Amino acid sequence: MTSGLWELVLSGVWVTIQLLVLSALLAAAVSFVVGVARTHRLWVVRFLAGVYTEVFRGTSALVMIFWVFFVLPPAFGWQLVPLWAGTLALGLTYGAYGSEIVRGALAAVDPAQREGGIALSFTPWQRMKLILLPQAVPEMIPPFSNLLIELLKGTALVSIMGMGDLAFSGNLVRLALQESAEIYTYVLLIYFVIAFLLTRLMRGLEKKLKAGVGKAPRKKPATVRVPEGSGVS
Repeated sequence: MTSGLWELVLSGVWVTIQLLVLSALLAAAVSFVVGVARTHRLWVVRFLAGVYTEVFRGTSALVMIFWVFFVLPPAFGWQLVPLWAGTLALGLTYGAYGSEIVRGALAAVDPAQREGGIALSFTPWQRMKLILLPQAVPEMIPPFSNLLIELLKGTALVSIMGMGDLAFSGNLVRLALQESAEIYTYVLLIYFVIAFLLTRLMRGLEKKLKAGVGKAPRKKPATVRVPEGSGVS
């Protein structure tokens, strides 16, 4: 491969990282808002959050990209650039999956913790902020890590819009060189390296959040010295 083709691939890597970061931020925001709404005391809020989750979780991300980029613009008279269209479609779709992670983690918190907050006259927001989320968030990290990797792989879908991500750039290089095995091997390795770095980052975040959560500081076991000649072995 020539230096010019490598520049094309690297520019695709940069576009993929931008799309991953933006869609992950949107998906995280949607996950927490909808996930918390799924546990709301009002049934209307729970119903609307449930409808959103089922609709976006039950539709294809690829079809959602088609809708956001090709169907909605003529209906509303505006056009999104591919980066923002991909961010919106992927963020809303994967946010629906993330909302179930948030809901499950909140439901897994010991009910006694909720009752303790009620006994202390905490408002629902105070219970969520001070009691539930600090215990639930560390448990969300492993499934969120898996979802982030799935989102990384899902970014390749935006190539259908002609967006110059890694998958699209790799295909252009393949057409230029008429060589599939070499090019797609490079693409696979690049996706793997990004996924590996994300996994290590999320594991570090998990350890940091779990450090000391609900645990007393570890103490060294006390040692008892036995006087010599006491007959105790």
